[in-house]
Amino acid sequence: MLVIPAIDLKDGQCVRLRRGLMEDSTVFSDDPAGTALEWAGQGARRLHLVDLNGAFEGEPVNGDAIESIVDAVPQLPVQIGGGIRDMQTIERYLKRGVRWVIIGTAAVKDPEFVRSACKEYPDHIVVGIDAKQGRVATDGWAEVSEMEAPTLAREFEAAGVSAIVYTDIDRDGMMQGVNVEATREMARASSIPIIASGGITNLEDIKALAEHTREGIIGAITGRAIYEGTLDLGAAQHIADELVAGH
Repeated sequence: MLVIPAIDLKDGQCVRLRRGLMEDSTVFSDDPAGTALEWAGQGARRLHLVDLNGAFEGEPVNGDAIESIVDAVPQLPVQIGGGIRDMQTIERYLKRGVRWVIIGTAAVKDPEFVRSACKEYPDHIVVGIDAKQGRVATDGWAEVSEMEAPTLAREFEAAGVSAIVYTDIDRDGMMQGVNVEATREMARASSIPIIASGGITNLEDIKALAEHTREGIIGAITGRAIYEGTLDLGAAQHIADELVAGH
């Protein structure tokens, strides 16, 4: 199970939001490439980038910052989400060296787009499913639909999606612990590997998720916890490796 540092980009800076609210952001760095190098030095094996402005505007906004990160850590596979709504954006990111693109809002509003993208770019498409009280949210979490998160996961069972990033919005950035039960439910809903996001605070959260790798949980994204120091990235990855090896 991978412990994946998150770099959330707003106006070219690295920030963290609480519950996805743009007006409740904390700036952690104005050097995205330097931040990526820091996590690489601490043993990260993958990076999770989010173009927060892009998620709200429906098209990439922080392109320069994203390019600087990809160039700074060419050895690290990078996944990017936020504002990916068409094939041209996917192609542009992949050509720049991004390994996976995360389709979120468009996956809810236009599932056929995900299927087409998987055919066009096999092994490069991840679906982002963000849920508020179990129901799928879109448009930078501004809209909440009636669809339940596991139902959406099942829709992409045969599409060829590489993974699902599942975020519990109510936990995101709140340092209140990961929602293990909801994440397990997502893992059981389909055969698509699940990457957990939202609320990961300390080593106990990493241990709790690592107990369920056999059910399909392959990663845990962490942001505020590693920036504020309640979770040590290297120690977290070491413990995840030990627990998975022991199962």
